Amino acid sequence: MTASDRAAELVRIAAEAAGDKLADDIIAYDVSEQLVITDAFLLCSAPSDRQVRAIVDEIEKRLREEADAKPVRREGEREGRWVLLDYLDVIVHIQHEEDRTFYALERLWKDCPPLTLPESVNAHAAQRARTVGHRSAGD
Repeated sequence: MTASDRAAELVRIAAEAAGDKLADDIIAYDVSEQLVITDAFLLCSAPSDRQVRAIVDEIEKRLREEADAKPVRREGEREGRWVLLDYLDVIVHIQHEEDRTFYALERLWKDCPPLTLPESVNAHAAQRARTVGHRSAGD
């Protein structure tokens, strides 16, 4: 069994929304073989609580507008360090980068196949990495 077409669509939209709000390390896993509660996990992070919230808001907005999807559960919003959005087919984790490093969810799902993300998401990430690297070299 692999992630459903609906899960792949939600992952694509959520990843693009996260990328547009400058989320870091956006990855997705097909967890359908391991879990019965969902088909896919999308993970991303941000350097501040404020940016975590902006990413959450954009993901919710885009999934509502483009896929008529609303989360059945939303956790962690008050603290703004790790927000979980449960769309049944997909669970999205938006974490503060310190929490992402500490909890290392990627380790838990490393044996699950990664889902291919849109090229635009990868292009945004590469551009940010070049910009940050260029700024660091000039410091």
